[in-house]
Amino acid sequence: MAAANNGSNTTRTFTNQFVQPPWRIVLWSVAYSLVLAVAVFGNLIVIWIVLAHKRMRTVTNYFLLNLAFSDASMAAFNTLINFIYAAHGNWYFGESYCKFHNFFPVTAVFSSIYSMSAIAVDRYMAIIHPLKPRLSATATKVVILCIWALAVVLAFPLCFYSTIRILPRRTICYVAWPRSSDDSFMYHIIVTVLVYVLPLVVMGITYTIVGVTLWGGEIPGEASDNYHSQLAAKRKVVKMMIIVVVTFALCWLPYHVYFIVTGVNKALMRWKSIQQVYLSVLWLAMSSTMYNPIIYCCLNSRFRAGFKRAFCWCPFVRVSSYDELELRDNNTTHHRSGHLGSMCTLSRVNTGTNMFTSGLESRCQHFAFRTSLKHSKQAFRF
Repeated sequence: MAAANNGSNTTRTFTNQFVQPPWRIVLWSVAYSLVLAVAVFGNLIVIWIVLAHKRMRTVTNYFLLNLAFSDASMAAFNTLINFIYAAHGNWYFGESYCKFHNFFPVTAVFSSIYSMSAIAVDRYMAIIHPLKPRLSATATKVVILCIWALAVVLAFPLCFYSTIRILPRRTICYVAWPRSSDDSFMYHIIVTVLVYVLPLVVMGITYTIVGVTLWGGEIPGEASDNYHSQLAAKRKVVKMMIIVVVTFALCWLPYHVYFIVTGVNKALMRWKSIQQVYLSVLWLAMSSTMYNPIIYCCLNSRFRAGFKRAFCWCPFVRVSSYDELELRDNNTTHHRSGHLGSMCTLSRVNTGTNMFTSGLESRCQHFAFRTSLKHSKQAFRF
């Protein structure tokens, strides 16, 4: 994030003692390029899956769409720039991009983690208070706009105070705080609390309550014949989101610890190996943008079907009829279900046509079961 780069780079203002051998720069370039490619391409596919298929336009998926947009944007605009600046200690991109470079990562990370928090609260309401009204599509979009507005407010000081400084041998991009190191350290503490600790505490509490309810007791309001099917569907959704949150937390923890420790003990910034430590924690933090599409593909059948469609040009990828059904528009499904339902009604009226009725009766029973099961699962799948 923004406060991050400033801290390490402002300590190297007048000298550039962290020059790396070419082989090491090549290795780090490959590692950061991998993050960039997977994060941008994977999250763009997630965005396409949600926007191109009406069945995927649910409250949860709108938040996942916002999460994917934030991750793809940060990977595209900041990952390689962060690496180039950290590896060379020289800013090549001008003052305007310096302001954006420091401002946007905090904005994107804030949007990402609060989108995850919104999903956690939505899952909590759906499972613990199933009879209370859920967020509408319009309300969801308003929440997303509010998240971005708060993110801009939080990151604005970084944009306002960012500037470049031209030195005899290089140019640096840094945040010129009024009180130098004190303001920088305090701002990073505030960012850590608001963009890491607080949302993780909220999600930890909500998912703990939901987990105890799903894995250790009865779900409020559930008394249907399809109880176990509904329970399995809810568990899959919550399990996937818990993995997403834990992955985010593990990726960003070393990053925040690094800046708190170096802020307390500034002598560490003169340690020769500190550059490699910084590149490592920065890579881990940036890599958080590439894992979510992989998690969705592995743990959610509809997203997996969408990825198969996106990669259908590959000779080893097959899109099955089940995959097509997973992403089919509900209107098509309703039309076919309605047609079969009307035939079932007709079969009960035309009792004289025994041969037709007997052949259709088993299909009607199967149709009734599938319809009941579909509606029981619909609210808990993406």
